[in-house]
Amino acid sequence: MPQCEMCGAESSSLTTTKVEGAELELCDDCADFGTEVRTESSSTSSTKYSTSSSSSSSSSSSSSTGGSTSGGGGSSRRRDMFDDMEELATDYDRIIREAREGRGLSQEDLANELNEKASLIRKLERGDVLPSDEVQRKLERELDISLTEGASDEDAEWSSGSSTTTTLGDVVKRKD
Repeated sequence: MPQCEMCGAESSSLTTTKVEGAELELCDDCADFGTEVRTESSSTSSTKYSTSSSSSSSSSSSSSTGGSTSGGGGSSRRRDMFDDMEELATDYDRIIREAREGRGLSQEDLANELNEKASLIRKLERGDVLPSDEVQRKLERELDISLTEGASDEDAEWSSGSSTTTTLGDVVKRKD
């Protein structure tokens, strides 16, 4: 019997659900944490989450096709807010510091240019705080830098058809 990739519970029917950018096969209880991925365009259900028995047939067909679910149903899946978000670079603090030093500005000078406090610039360069969207735009404009990452290797890792199937149940220790 297939297992839910989030909680590890055995279930006769699993639903392909996108949770924080990852497509997982989830039981009905865990499917509420994400957005259902539509694999068939002939679905007549108009609700966000499928409660009909068609979910069991779609999950069994997706499991029998192996890694081809991302290629076959990619255009019909439901979009969520994470598809359009750009990620902040992991080394944003280094990028800011090097760009500021490259322009010969002190932290106080940069803060004055941005109309922000110097303590904020110090915290950003130490990596203590993440810049707000507004401060990020100001920094990118003033220092002529980009603090966002494009499609990373991590995204490619999720979409590739890996031969090993590790589930969250393999990693998480349950407290029963």
